[in-house]
Amino acid sequence: MRWGLLGTGSICSQFASDLPHVPGAICGGVASRESERASTFAAKYGFAKSYGSYAELFADPGIDIVYVGTPHTEHLANARDAMRADKHVLCEKPLTVFPQETETLMEIQGQTGKYLMEAMWTWFLPAIRQAQAWVAEGRIGALRHIKADFGYPQVFDAQSRAYNPDLAGGCLLDMGVYPVALAWLFHKQMPGNIQVTGKRAPSGVDDDFSAILEYADHLTTIGSSFRCKLQNWAYIIGREGYIAIPDFWRASEAMLFEFDRQVEHYRDDRAHLGFAYEAIAVQQDIAAGRTRSDVISLADSLAIQKIMAGIRAGI
Repeated sequence: MRWGLLGTGSICSQFASDLPHVPGAICGGVASRESERASTFAAKYGFAKSYGSYAELFADPGIDIVYVGTPHTEHLANARDAMRADKHVLCEKPLTVFPQETETLMEIQGQTGKYLMEAMWTWFLPAIRQAQAWVAEGRIGALRHIKADFGYPQVFDAQSRAYNPDLAGGCLLDMGVYPVALAWLFHKQMPGNIQVTGKRAPSGVDDDFSAILEYADHLTTIGSSFRCKLQNWAYIIGREGYIAIPDFWRASEAMLFEFDRQVEHYRDDRAHLGFAYEAIAVQQDIAAGRTRSDVISLADSLAIQKIMAGIRAGI
């Protein structure tokens, strides 16, 4: 299947570096609004073509799947235009900026019949899948608490993607989407209440927050920050044990504990960054005639958007 990339930033570079590990994936082309950047990227990562506009890539019949790696505020238009141009779409997280935009993409996906999936690569990592299996097997007992955070210090620049409100900057959409999505993955329930405390950067975007999500029988505590490096671990905690996942957003290992005793330690020993797993899943879905993922459905993406909207309202 022939992949076309929208964007030449760091996330596109990471995704492109993993494509050679995806059986059957062809590096078809890369598009940027600056043709020189596109041609440089194409040469570096072995793409057959480069385009000086997104429209050129959409018009190319030699592209099957479009990977959207542009800033958050462009996801809606880019994914919409790609599907209407008869392309399948893998769109970086967050799928959109607001829940209503996700609903719009869901409608367009239904109208076009093209494949659409949010690139929540964490959900496809073997260590995360192993943690899910342990929970399903009852290894930690009834779920009681989830803890997850993700933060790295960012140099303040009001014009940068991270801090510019016009580009949907802020740590919630940039990094906080990971702990929100992980919490949703393990219980798939909307919280009854959300308590939030946070800080804002001089540009007005959120740059630090902590949130407690309340459910009938358990709690979730999550956080994100541009102000400091957080631990970046996740803990899935039950009545009889817990699972610890270091650097959960890019997890390569997971540890199972029965109270204070570690009883299992899983490592995946992969030879790539981890983006290959989601790309393989997308290709398998399309080959099987599916237009939506069974791992991260569009309903999952909408639920994540709604939870983030609740957190945003409290910061």
